[in-house]
Amino acid sequence: MAATEEQPPSTARGRGTKVLKQERAVRTYGQLLQAAADLFAKTGFVNVTLADIAEHAGVTKGALYFHFMNKEAIAVAVMDEYYVRLAAVADDVGRASLSPLDAAAELIMRTTAVLRRDTVFQSAVRLQKELFLFDNQLPTPFVSFIDAVGELLAEGRRRGQLPEESDPMALARVLVAAFYGAQHISWVLTGRADVVERVREVIDAIVPGRSSGPPGMPT
Repeated sequence: MAATEEQPPSTARGRGTKVLKQERAVRTYGQLLQAAADLFAKTGFVNVTLADIAEHAGVTKGALYFHFMNKEAIAVAVMDEYYVRLAAVADDVGRASLSPLDAAAELIMRTTAVLRRDTVFQSAVRLQKELFLFDNQLPTPFVSFIDAVGELLAEGRRRGQLPEESDPMALARVLVAAFYGAQHISWVLTGRADVVERVREVIDAIVPGRSSGPPGMPT
């Protein structure tokens, strides 16, 4: 912003410096979040130190403490970012004009595709298994995902895609549990190289009767 009579040069410079500091802080926060996700996904929460995260992010330990008071706070931030990204996946599926059953399948398949490449998703899956380490600081896992799938299945039942006597939430719990089990087995056996194929098998077995065939797989 150019200096004017109403805004002296020193004021303009001060505001410009403040903006630059804010931008740098946002960038550093993002670097730390990504570094923590990379390391948590690779070795788990217990085996990662604050020094490891700072080094991987390319920042000083002092810069880390400016944003996070301890390692638990970083893990909570990673989980929060995971839920933001998961909600974005669900929003994208919601804009795709799919039938409810197709949308449920697509939500799980798109989540799988992101999980294969995104260490924020990979670290979240691992942190969910280590929930006992956090004294209830982490968001309760699985619930929002089950609810999202359950709402789509309930709409599918209303439209006649599922039998009237079916229980959409029970089916959602089974489907999400099978998804997490399939991705875990794929992680252990192949480093998730075949995770899309294994999760597609789950979809085909549990959600028959979709109108558009096998769900897509964004790259």
